[in-house]
Amino acid sequence: MFSDTPKGATASAIVYTMVEMAKANGLNIYKYLNYLLDHRPSTDMTDNQLDQLAPWSKGVIDSCANVKYSKVLASLAI
Repeated sequence: MFSDTPKGATASAIVYTMVEMAKANGLNIYKYLNYLLDHRPSTDMTDNQLDQLAPWSKGVIDSCANVKYSKVLASLAI
């Protein structure tokens, strides 16, 4: 509805998915999107490197967790 092309709709769906995944994992959305832009995933990356960018990876949680979720995440001992 808000996209002019199928590629635009696909791009919007990807961004919405990233935002919802960040929310579901207790991340600060702004910090997570900045983290992804800083690390720029590409097709040249290995599966292991891409796993490190997932919203449930320890490095991402350490960098992007919402303050109110910090105690909960620490108790999980990920």
